[in-house]
Amino acid sequence: MNHNAAFSSLLALVGFTAAAPMHASAADGKTVYQKNCAACHMATGQGIPGAFPALAGNAFVQGPAKDPATVLLKGRGGMPDFSQNLTDGDIAAVLTYARSSWGNQAPGVPEGDVAALRTEISAGVVSAGQMSNKH
Repeated sequence: MNHNAAFSSLLALVGFTAAAPMHASAADGKTVYQKNCAACHMATGQGIPGAFPALAGNAFVQGPAKDPATVLLKGRGGMPDFSQNLTDGDIAAVLTYARSSWGNQAPGVPEGDVAALRTEISAGVVSAGQMSNKH
């Protein structure tokens, strides 16, 4: 293989990977979940009835990823704001984990989507009133 063909192949591969949305790892998300979420929502995602909602089988968690991501970035009711404690990668990973664990079957969340949402929230574009009220 000549150098030009090898270089062209490498560029095509790099371009393909850069264009594909990168979803956070559910394995990384499990670690974030255990450190930040399991105390309230339980390791099994079952929550505590009347106090902390179950994440297992939860339509809100499995619905548009923007809704639970907004809750993590802004807080809601008894749910704290994690915007200062978790990176965009952490939030994408923990959402990917919760959306694919305990029988949930929602797609993963790209870190770039969380970063864009964080920017929208900082600019005042997204308000808590824009979220679904189901959880």
